[in-house]
Amino acid sequence: MNDEASGYLASHLDAVHDHLAALAAALPGLPQELARALGQIGADWPSRGGQVALGLIAGFVVLGFILEGAYRVGLGALKRVEPGEPASVRGRAAAMGMRLARDAGGIAAFALGSAVAFLAFEWPPRMRTAVMSFLVAFVAFRFVMVLASALLSPRDARLRILPASEEQALYWMRRVALFAAWLAAGWVFAGWLAMVDMAGPARLIVVYLLGLGLLVVAMEGLWHRSKARAVGCVLAWALWVANAWGFFWAVLAALFLPELLRLAQAGADHALRAPGAAAAGESRGMLAATIGGGVRALLIVLTAFLLVRASGLDMATLAESDTMWTRLARGAVNAIAILIVADLVWKVCAAVIDHKLAGVAPDSEKDSQEEKQRRARLRTLLPIARSTVLAVLVVMAVLMALSALGVQVGPLIAGAGVVGVAIGFGSQTLVRDLLSKFFYLLDDAFRVGEYIQSGNYKGTVEHLGVRSVRLRHHRGPLYTIPYGQLGAVQNMSRDWVIDKMTVGVVYGTDLDKVKKIIKKIGQELAENAEFKPQILEPLKMQGVEQFGDFAIQVRMKMKTLPNQQFTIRRRAYAMIQKAFAENGIEFAFPTVQIAGGGATDAAVAAAARTGLELGKASNS
Repeated sequence: MNDEASGYLASHLDAVHDHLAALAAALPGLPQELARALGQIGADWPSRGGQVALGLIAGFVVLGFILEGAYRVGLGALKRVEPGEPASVRGRAAAMGMRLARDAGGIAAFALGSAVAFLAFEWPPRMRTAVMSFLVAFVAFRFVMVLASALLSPRDARLRILPASEEQALYWMRRVALFAAWLAAGWVFAGWLAMVDMAGPARLIVVYLLGLGLLVVAMEGLWHRSKARAVGCVLAWALWVANAWGFFWAVLAALFLPELLRLAQAGADHALRAPGAAAAGESRGMLAATIGGGVRALLIVLTAFLLVRASGLDMATLAESDTMWTRLARGAVNAIAILIVADLVWKVCAAVIDHKLAGVAPDSEKDSQEEKQRRARLRTLLPIARSTVLAVLVVMAVLMALSALGVQVGPLIAGAGVVGVAIGFGSQTLVRDLLSKFFYLLDDAFRVGEYIQSGNYKGTVEHLGVRSVRLRHHRGPLYTIPYGQLGAVQNMSRDWVIDKMTVGVVYGTDLDKVKKIIKKIGQELAENAEFKPQILEPLKMQGVEQFGDFAIQVRMKMKTLPNQQFTIRRRAYAMIQKAFAENGIEFAFPTVQIAGGGATDAAVAAAARTGLELGKASNS
């Protein structure tokens, strides 16, 4: 394998050396060769004169613009798809697509009009090729500008695909226009030089000199944004001059592919965000994730194809040969494809889960109990499902990529199983916690936001970790409890709760009157706007609980939503106290009566005075 790699590198280095030597040999005769080529181009103009030919070319361009204008007038109704403020994601995306289709159709109409007019005249062979190359370059330039306008939309921020400010859109639109115009003009001129049989090395020197213009435009645009990329462009131009195409495309991929991948997803998020949303990507939809992931995958595939082609590798030979080098290259391609598919699947799954999670609105008093329970279950299970999908995809993608690279994953899995058994014996508590979590979630024993009690621990479930649950006590302390230590769980936040209350009244109280008062209080609480959504059954008297030593114990009950009984109970106690006082009903409390009279009372009074005096003396 080392011999193959060294031989491949040596052959390419020899090719680079020969190429540079040919350029150096052609450099002294470049002025004469260039003058001969320009003279040949001038000799190929029609006998009517170059000005007439240029006039005809200008006429072809004008005719193309006329046909394009007629096309736009005929499709003027399509402007209706660009409202002042698109009302939905679909409307905004439709407006972007329609504008792109309309502009692309205009370019097609221009190309059709100018080409038909051009073909209607007789031209010398070389002149026909020269004019056609000019028209093709002009159409390609305009098509690039249409794409740039769709992506940046400097005149209409509502239809801008890429997330950029007005200043940034104008900045990059001008640089793209300058770069594309220089590239098109250089391509036409290089084609004309090849048409008049200019020597290859001399022609390449001219092309490389024209490439300096592209380098200047790129460096000017990138210098204030990323000096590293600007310097990298210089390296790429040097590799291009050296005819090291493999390294040239590798440098360009390293410089711009990460940014293109970021912009692909950011553009999909921005284009498909809801109008008026704060930021794109916060709640990425499945369509945005699919389009963004698809574009990213396409960019990676195209980059890999360019690198393979530029490196001089033959795909057919690569597929048929069975050397160590070719097997490794095939495995790398397959592994990259697996990782691309895994990345796309993960982005779609994560977008679906995040979108569902973002759609779980906070609970409000108007929501039904079933709706609150459904939201609590989603808030509990969706994050767990997200992490589970990620773990499964990572494991599967890594194993498949290793298999594609030629690694035998069977022994690897078997070895991992043996290690897992050994670890399992030493971490039985961890395994118990993991299994307990699974069964608690399977039984839907508790959810995030619910108040539970297990043994001496109680509180609101704040987080479901990998091996432990976090409970926030109502007084503030935070408990972290392994699932294996929870045991029986008392959930105090499900469905409903019956709250029982007891008051003591003195003997001789009219119990029927007490019952009517409590019933009235229950009706008032049930009709109260603050408590009405929380009360399922109003407060009512159940009867006498027991006859105590000093009071008749009266039992009451009411049915409320979970965790709402405390506030209602406090209000009920206050209303009961006030109503009992207004109706002459006395609460019972323990008292002490001392029987006797005369000397006994005097002795008690004297003892009391003596106790008070002793207390004052001790305090002083």
